[in-house]
Amino acid sequence: MGKIYCLMGKSSSGKDTIYKKLLERLPDRFKTIISYTTRPIRDGEKDGVEYFFRTVPEFLQLEKDGKIIESRVYHTVHGDWYYFTADDGQIELSKYDYILIMTPEGCLSLKKYFGNERIMPIYIEVEPGLRLARAVERERRQHTPKYAELCRRFLADEQDFSEERLKELDICKRYQNEDIDTCIGEILADILPEDR
Repeated sequence: MGKIYCLMGKSSSGKDTIYKKLLERLPDRFKTIISYTTRPIRDGEKDGVEYFFRTVPEFLQLEKDGKIIESRVYHTVHGDWYYFTADDGQIELSKYDYILIMTPEGCLSLKKYFGNERIMPIYIEVEPGLRLARAVERERRQHTPKYAELCRRFLADEQDFSEERLKELDICKRYQNEDIDTCIGEILADILPEDR
């Protein structure tokens, strides 16, 4: 019976890097689920790698067709951006384990769709000042930095990752990402206890 491991963390907590490193270290363990978004593609991203980039009308059509497993919308300074997971044939829990980056709301939706026992949340934490510094540095490297959106995301994370929401997810451990190798080592020790 396969499971879906949901990596979660506030913006600039390092979840994208941790995700990539876990896939590098365990290439035969996990299949990936590529989520969808209607937000603009960032410099260096490729369609079908980080996300499937779609338009809002395409999202609405998938929703109308009953193909949306979970979705959320962010009301940004640049308009509404949808993020979603589609029932598009990527997920075969009878055969594989999966790993993906998810929000708390999305993780709860996956639990409702697939069942609590199939979804394993992995929550990454970083001290707020360090997280903000990382976010500013990442945005500075963009061709057209969107600092207002960075600030909106930083503040929205406080609600999205509230203690009440984390309790709903049954988060029993928080992985501190002060040092990425230590953080990944702790995650591996918990998801591969038989290899210890």
